[in-house]
Amino acid sequence: MEPAGAYGAGKAGSFTFDPVAFFTHPRTVLRLLSWVFSIVVFSCIVNEGYINIGSERLLCVFNNNADACNFGITVGVACFLGSIFFLILDVYFPSISNIRDRRRAVLLDLIFSGLACFLWFVGFCFLANQWQATSPEELPLAQGSDAARATIAFCFFSILTWAVLTLSALRRFLTGSKTNLFTWQHLDPPSGNARATPYPIANGATIVTTNPYQAPPFTETLDPQKLTQQRPLAPAF
Repeated sequence: MEPAGAYGAGKAGSFTFDPVAFFTHPRTVLRLLSWVFSIVVFSCIVNEGYINIGSERLLCVFNNNADACNFGITVGVACFLGSIFFLILDVYFPSISNIRDRRRAVLLDLIFSGLACFLWFVGFCFLANQWQATSPEELPLAQGSDAARATIAFCFFSILTWAVLTLSALRRFLTGSKTNLFTWQHLDPPSGNARATPYPIANGATIVTTNPYQAPPFTETLDPQKLTQQRPLAPAF
């Protein structure tokens, strides 16, 4: 369900918001999934990603590396807010009539989605490596292990959703750019060797023009007898 306008937007004044069509659109479903996955990641780390063993100091369950927990929380919150922003942008995007604004919106979506996909990939590798290096002695009674596994799993799921969103934004950008070529180009003046187009007129003569876009002149059928009127004679005194 892609609109026919440039960069996937409809024509100005022709957009009416349809909630059912919007929330069933594949791009909206992917954004909602990305939003949910980001919530799972940072909530798991915030709620069960820190433990205290014999002290008041909280330690990260990922090999006691605070950078791992901080990275997961930061990326999760950033993608949570970004998903909300682009969901709102998708609602108003079809009503944007300026092609340059559409291009900026799609380009911003492409950059953010690609960056989010990359950060989730880095986070997945980082957290998985730190979790593999965590010894059982550091987690008595396997405290926080379920939250750590869920965090790693949903980091992987986030890579997939943001990768598909990146490809979708790239396709919209390339398609909009090709459509834009026909929107912004101007007609060049005809060259000197343009084909002459004759237009006949009433008295048998022709008008020759080299402009292929010039409309033929208005013609009127005249009576040949009226064209040969004689001059009236002067009165004799």
